[in-house]
Amino acid sequence: MSFTITSSMTLGDIVTKFPQAADIFKKHKIDFCCGGNRSLAEALQEKNLKENEILQALNEGYAKMETMNTDTVNWQEIGSADLIDHIVQTHHAYLNEELPQLGQLVTKVYRVHGPNHPHLAKVYNYYHDLSKELVEHLIKEEEAIFPLVKEYEAEPSTEKLEKIKSAINELEAEHDKAGDLLKLIREVTNDFTLPPDACMTYTLTYQRLENLESDMFNHVHKENNILFPRYLNK
Repeated sequence: MSFTITSSMTLGDIVTKFPQAADIFKKHKIDFCCGGNRSLAEALQEKNLKENEILQALNEGYAKMETMNTDTVNWQEIGSADLIDHIVQTHHAYLNEELPQLGQLVTKVYRVHGPNHPHLAKVYNYYHDLSKELVEHLIKEEEAIFPLVKEYEAEPSTEKLEKIKSAINELEAEHDKAGDLLKLIREVTNDFTLPPDACMTYTLTYQRLENLESDMFNHVHKENNILFPRYLNK
């Protein structure tokens, strides 16, 4: 890990470097917005929280984020079953955890800042459309399509292959729809450019939207460009 979170860092700096730290702080009722200039040590002492436990959670979470963002594995050389497990355990797990948390932030920013920033209504609508699409997409992959691919790998048959090809066409169309919504969010936020009056929550929301976009690019790449062609090209 190239970076370590320490108790001497301010809450604001920690959340800026690691946006998901906000979830850990909220869980322990640590104010990282108005109290963002305080050190982590001060905040933990005030709440009578164990420094080692919080630092461990923060640094483990940051290390996980770094691993997702610096992928050096040649996935072309990884078998389909292992690639599927990686996608589910890494990208699906991230989405299952991030989508509801980020949805709360998007809603809060729209409620508080919407009157002065009308574009936030579009961000709100695009995001919740995206979240609904992705949740349904993940369920379809995990409950039906990925198990079918694993079955085919264990016992190939023409019938299974045809079902997989048909399902992949649906999944790719859903990827396109999600990609279009991500593009709309980027466009309406002017490439996630913050207004001068942006508060910590506003800033955090844009950071996490951009992180979501980045992870989705990696996620869809592994499916569209690596996993799916193995079956579409048969």
